[in-house]
Amino acid sequence: MAISENFELIQNNIEKACQRVKRDPRQVQILAVCKDQGPEKIRQVLDLGIRLLGENKTQEAELHMQYFIGSKIDWHFIGKLQKNKINKILGMFHFIESVDGVKSLEHIHKRVDDPIEVFIEVNIAEEKSKSGFTIEGLKKAIPYISNLNKVTVSGLMAIPPYFEDAEKVRPYFSRLRELQNTINGMTIPNLKISHLSMGMSHDYEMAVEEGATIVRIGTALFGRR
Repeated sequence: MAISENFELIQNNIEKACQRVKRDPRQVQILAVCKDQGPEKIRQVLDLGIRLLGENKTQEAELHMQYFIGSKIDWHFIGKLQKNKINKILGMFHFIESVDGVKSLEHIHKRVDDPIEVFIEVNIAEEKSKSGFTIEGLKKAIPYISNLNKVTVSGLMAIPPYFEDAEKVRPYFSRLRELQNTINGMTIPNLKISHLSMGMSHDYEMAVEEGATIVRIGTALFGRR
């Protein structure tokens, strides 16, 4: 299918998912994952009105950004956050979704002049192959994080395990939403979780039902590479 048809299908699926749980579809944003995509396909996505673009690698992101200088785009970094590239990432991107540890938060805190919002990445299934705070690790770090007054944590991001049956992913999305409620119940400085970035091409409907405000979609939007 064409990208425009894919987009229409995704929008319809999000609306139906919201209806099932009595949410407003306007609470959910589509972030187009641009990994391995050419500028012509990204242009089609922009023409559809999508303004959130996600990049996993700085080198590829630079190439994409060169094509769209002057365009109204919110570039989100969603890849693994390497400490030696944090300066570069801060200069390139409007937002970092994948802050995966206290050290990364400290690096950002030291390098910005004005307070900056970020999302914290949570390793929701505690998989050794993935980055991010564990739930308990984040809870323990919260008092320290709250003192980093140049970093405001406004969201949580997670990549749960992959299952062919998307229903099996639901408990992980639910767990992230519960963590959001726990943190917000603490009323801690610099941590007010307004966003959940969760759900990708194969499970975004489930994520929306469980409270996602941003769904990160590549294949279902752009088509198979």
